[in-house]
Amino acid sequence: MIPTTVACPNCGKRNRVPAAADGVPQCGNCHQPLAWIAEASDDTFAEVAERSALPVIVDFWADWCGPCRMVTPALEQVSQDLAGRVKLVKVDVDRSPRLSERFAIKHIPTLMMMVRGEVVAQRAGSAPAHELRRWVEDAIKART
Repeated sequence: MIPTTVACPNCGKRNRVPAAADGVPQCGNCHQPLAWIAEASDDTFAEVAERSALPVIVDFWADWCGPCRMVTPALEQVSQDLAGRVKLVKVDVDRSPRLSERFAIKHIPTLMMMVRGEVVAQRAGSAPAHELRRWVEDAIKART
């Protein structure tokens, strides 16, 4: 699993954020929470998403999918807005056919919310950041 590099929105320092870790990623310079965005596959999903201590937004997407490319900036904004409270995990359906089958993914993008490894909400299609944030927050509230 390759770490993602994230710029801290508070101080601008670039930080390496691992795909899976205990705790919440923080800036090495100013210690503010960072957006946690990771990729997962058939082989890494359990470690990256299901074992996460934070609620996880799972984005099932494909490179060739126009709506998937449209929803990506909105999801990144939500993960930035909720830094330290959620983790965004992207799953390429073309590279992870077992996960697509396991979760019966029929349309992309499909978004799932997982809390402590359990799917608590699911939706298909693109939406603006404010709508996705409300959906994420509602799903988290329903399970805590």
